[in-house]
Amino acid sequence: MGGIFVISAMEHDEFARLVAKALENLPQEFLDRLENVDVVVEDYPTSEQLEESGLEHDTTLLGLYEGVPQTERTSGYGMVLPDKITLFQKPIEAKCRSVGEVYTEVKRTLRHEVAHHFGISDESLRKLEG
Repeated sequence: MGGIFVISAMEHDEFARLVAKALENLPQEFLDRLENVDVVVEDYPTSEQLEESGLEHDTTLLGLYEGVPQTERTSGYGMVLPDKITLFQKPIEAKCRSVGEVYTEVKRTLRHEVAHHFGISDESLRKLEG
């Protein structure tokens, strides 16, 4: 049988387990410094998240960091809601053909958003990934 295998939609819990595994497998030096951050899974970004991200309309948003990067925190930083890293399940699944590819994309997207938490810009990330 020929053809391309495309994964069917994963259950939310299964996807969330992949995110948790990717988070646990971050280098320890990052985990030790990952402060006041919630990592969550949503199906799709909201229109507000898309607008705030400043991406072009034809760009797919796989993940988003919302918060105050560590490099911008002052001595007055405290008693604030956690920063949030959101991974968007449906766009990630749409990009992938297997569970293995989904996990690889989850790891890549999570690392990208964690880098934003540490104050690394998209431009700097493109240079590093380049």
